Amino acid sequence: MESIYEKDQQLILHPFTPYQQRKHVIPLSHGKGAKLYDIDGNEYIDAIASWWVNLHGHCHPYINEKIAGQLQQLEHVIFSGFTHEPAVNLAERLLHHLGNPYEQLFYSDNGSTSVEVAIKMAVQFWKNQGENRKTFIAFENAYHGDTFGAMAVSERDVFTQAFTEYLFEVEQIPIPTRENIDEIELHLIKLLETGQVAAFIFEPLVQGAGGMRMYEANLLNRLITICKSRNVLTIADEVMTGFYHTGTMFAIDQLIEKPDFCCLSKGLTGGYLPLGVTAFSTKIAQAFRSEDTAKTFYHGHSFTANPISCTAALASLDLIELQSTVTSIERIHSKHLSVLPSIIELENVENVRVKGVIMALDVVSEHKDYFYNDPLKIRMYEACMKKGVLIRPLGNVVYVLPPYCITDDELEKVYDAIIQSIKAL
Repeated sequence: MESIYEKDQQLILHPFTPYQQRKHVIPLSHGKGAKLYDIDGNEYIDAIASWWVNLHGHCHPYINEKIAGQLQQLEHVIFSGFTHEPAVNLAERLLHHLGNPYEQLFYSDNGSTSVEVAIKMAVQFWKNQGENRKTFIAFENAYHGDTFGAMAVSERDVFTQAFTEYLFEVEQIPIPTRENIDEIELHLIKLLETGQVAAFIFEPLVQGAGGMRMYEANLLNRLITICKSRNVLTIADEVMTGFYHTGTMFAIDQLIEKPDFCCLSKGLTGGYLPLGVTAFSTKIAQAFRSEDTAKTFYHGHSFTANPISCTAALASLDLIELQSTVTSIERIHSKHLSVLPSIIELENVENVRVKGVIMALDVVSEHKDYFYNDPLKIRMYEACMKKGVLIRPLGNVVYVLPPYCITDDELEKVYDAIIQSIKAL
């Protein structure tokens, strides 16, 4: 009789998994707290929150209870012509947390689609006012998702190379540093003076898949200020950074200037179910309020505002709003800072950095990008898995971004696994 592993190899194509790396697929049986368990009884600390989605731990009893209750009420309904309490309550609470200038939101299915919605709304915002603006500005090394619009505003690399000819052109600028900010400002002003720029999109404060690259809020403020002074829209992709990953509820909470759009997903449902949100300002909302039906935002998803997903998100928000959760986030941040000296002293490590619950470092390597033929990330992954720790290096970048329930002992095990694996290199 074939095992689940053998059937998987025959039947399923996994995300971001080259053919020769399928052997790394591990059949899991269950999860609890910060740990995952495979069918052989081995346990792994989920040090990356299952691709940054799991906020409170696996199979959290409170979220389970709320989902179970919703299953007895309404599992799904078309969201065109209908509404329901979970969607309305979630919108009200998210917009309360986001604050001004956000007035409304649009539901979709995931991070890529939340960005796609913002891109389409930005283009139509100008169309509805009789302008045809086609240019977007994005940061170098950006990653905004895998749908076509999201790919277009992302870095042209191994993820997009098969589709480059189908993507619209985007002007890219470096992420700002204290050394290059003046040069970037001059370049940005020159781009905006063409009158063709629809929007500037960015991952606020931390570029996730691009290598956990971190930059300062005050520098981003300066770029947003320039865009606003020239009436150009701004889009914050908070898919990874949202829900306290950078130390505040949203990364944009650390900004003075608020973007016109804010895209949310990943941690939105606590890691339970797919759901995306695109929140937008009063300025954007007004551009779609018209008796002219041609100015309608004609976009939708079959599972828009799924009641079970919205219920999971509401339950996750309940937990996020607890003081105990904020205390755990602060504790994780402090633990990251406390281990820095031990990591910095390693010979083959550079650029060690911490932002909120994210700790990242670069292992010295010939390959500094996310290339599949780079064996470093595979060796690091396998070495840590043997020690019961799940990490997923981004090329030569090793990072920790755990669920908030992780204990100090579990964090120590994560740090030790990474340090010992780096030494073994």
